Amino acid sequence: MGRLFVVSLEGKVYSCKHCRTHLALCEDVVSKSFHSRHGKAYLFSKVSNISLGEKEDRLMMTGLHTVADIFCVGCGSIVGWKYETAHEKNQKYKEGKSVLERS
Repeated sequence: MGRLFVVSLEGKVYSCKHCRTHLALCEDVVSKSFHSRHGKAYLFSKVSNISLGEKEDRLMMTGLHTVADIFCVGCGSIVGWKYETAHEKNQKYKEGKSVLERS
């Protein structure tokens, strides 16, 4: 599998609930009004220490989106998803951004 490379973030951070690997900075939160299957979720402009799953189309509350699940590189837990493509014009602002699930 190779050597694990983890970036340590400076400042107030959000981290994986299982292994405490840093995932994102508080200053990169775009919106706190998102919801996931398990509760609250936050939209971030950038995240670190993640790997991407396969792209797939998902019908969400705001319409059809092409997304990829994101996994913590520290422990492999699913931590959210990344918006690859928004199929509706008013949702285009999500493209390239990631959602981390709160717990």
